[in-house]
Amino acid sequence: MRAANEIDFWRGFALVTIFINHIPGGFFERFTFKNLAISDSAELFVFLAGWALRKVVEGPIGDLATPWLTLRLAARALQVYFAQLVITELAIALLAGAALLLDAPFFLDWHNASAVFEDPVRAQLGLALLSHQLGYFNILPLYVVLTSFAVAMALLDRHARPLLPLVSLTVYLYALATGANFRTWPIEGTWFFNPLSWQLIYVLGFLLAGTDGLGGLTRRWRRSLRWAAVPIVAAGAVSAWWGFSPDPVSVPAPKLAFVFDKTYLSPARLTHSLALVALIGGAYPAISHRLPRTGAFLSSLGRNSLNVFCVGSLLSLLAQIFRFVYGGQIVTDAIIVVLSVLAMRGVAWVSEWREHARARASLEQRSPS
Repeated sequence: MRAANEIDFWRGFALVTIFINHIPGGFFERFTFKNLAISDSAELFVFLAGWALRKVVEGPIGDLATPWLTLRLAARALQVYFAQLVITELAIALLAGAALLLDAPFFLDWHNASAVFEDPVRAQLGLALLSHQLGYFNILPLYVVLTSFAVAMALLDRHARPLLPLVSLTVYLYALATGANFRTWPIEGTWFFNPLSWQLIYVLGFLLAGTDGLGGLTRRWRRSLRWAAVPIVAAGAVSAWWGFSPDPVSVPAPKLAFVFDKTYLSPARLTHSLALVALIGGAYPAISHRLPRTGAFLSSLGRNSLNVFCVGSLLSLLAQIFRFVYGGQIVTDAIIVVLSVLAMRGVAWVSEWREHARARASLEQRSPS
C-alpha cells in the first residue's frame, strides 16, 4: 500500500463529492463545490486520472517494451470496461427490484433504463457496446475510452512527444466546431460525456504531471499561475451563485465554444477546472498536517478509486430510491451520507487487505523453505 499523497487525496475528495451530487435534491448537495463553480468533480476526477497515468508510465511500467506496455495499459481499460458492465447490470436489477417490491413500475423508466425492459435484445447489445448508458452511470464509459486511448498517449509521449498536445487540441477544437460526439443506440442520442472533448483534460493531466515540457513550464511559473487562477475561480463562483450561463441563442458560432456545456467540456469549464487545480495544487501537505485523519481517509478512497466509485454509484442509486419512497430529511440524508461514505471506506480497506494478502502470499512462495 502506497503512502497517502496529493493525487489520492483529491481523487478521494472527488469520489465523495460525486457520490453526494448523484443524490439530486439531497441536503448536502448544496455544500459541494459545484455550487460555487462552473465545473465540478468530474473534471477534477478525469484530470487526476491523466496525472496518475503519467506516474504509472514513468514508474512501474516505464521500462517496458512497447508490446508489454500496450498489454499493461489495455488490461486496465478492460478492467474498467468490465466494471461498467457489472455496475450497470446491478443498477438495472436495483430498479427492477424496487419496481417489484414497491409495486411501482415507474422505476423501470428511471435514468434511461426503460429500453432494457421494453427492447431487451437491442438494449443488452447496446450496454455491451457502451452505446446505451444509464443516467449517473455514464462516466465509466468515458473512462473506458480514455484508458483505451492511454496506450496511444504513452506511445506518442515516448516516440513523438510534441504530437500529443497537438493531436489532442485538434480533436477538441473539431468537436467544438462541428458538434461531433459518439452516438447512442438503441435510443438515438449522444454520449453525456463526449470523449472527443474530455480527452483534452485527460491529456493535460498527463502532460502537467511531467517534470519537463508543459509540466516543467507550469512548475517554474507556479506562483504566477496561482495568482492568475484567483480571478478565474472567483468569476466562476459568482456565475454559479447567480445562476449565470450564456444564452446559446445569443452567442456567436461555434456556440459550444461560448456556453458552459458539460458534455463538450466547453472552454469556460475547462479553464475554470484548470484554474481550480492551479489554486489547490500543493495544498495537500498543509491539509494533511492540520487534518491528518481526513487526509488519510480520503487518500484511502483515492488509492482504490475504481472499486470505491463502483460501490458509490450503486449506493447513490439506492439513496435515490429511498428518498423517493420515504422522502428526504436532513437527518435521513445525514445518515445516508455517513453510512455510504463509511461503506466506501470499507470497500477501500477490503481492497487494500486483499492486495496485502496477495503480496504476502507471493513473498512466502518465493522465500526458501
